Amino acid sequence: MKMKMTSVLVMLMLMLVVLCSSTMTSMASSSVDSPFIIAHKKVSITRLKSGSDKISVSIDIYNQGSATAYDVTLTDDSWSSDVFDLVSGKTSTSFERLDAGSLVSHSFVLESKVKGMFYGAPAVIKFRVPTKAALQEAYSTPILPLDILADRAPEKKFEWVRSIHETPLYLP
Repeated sequence: MKMKMTSVLVMLMLMLVVLCSSTMTSMASSSVDSPFIIAHKKVSITRLKSGSDKISVSIDIYNQGSATAYDVTLTDDSWSSDVFDLVSGKTSTSFERLDAGSLVSHSFVLESKVKGMFYGAPAVIKFRVPTKAALQEAYSTPILPLDILADRAPEKKFEWVRSIHETPLYLP
């Protein structure tokens, strides 16, 4: 139930960001062609048999603007080595360009070392716009706090099946 509520909240946040970005894009495109970067950070936790949690992180970067972004770098350095081991991938990457209307994704996997609540920061995306000298910066959506290695009640998979079979069937 908690995961479904979390998913709903994340989707609502993403829809709000997309709605705001489409408004901003239409306002921006009327005056100047430029990239408009939106990034969505998603995290899922899986309990491993070894007694640790596997954290899968995925970041989607969208260019909703009307021009190409160049020298795009993604950095997600909120994953402390005191709390997590990097299992696969890298927490940062770069792309030569991100054309208008396109999407790139990046993912990596971590394993937890410490039990407790974790509050991650948004990922940082830096990019170059040919008409501006300074690098531009954008941030991903934040993640909800993660309860790492939390004591979870066992799932009740069979109770639902049993309750269906115990419910009397009434025919008119």
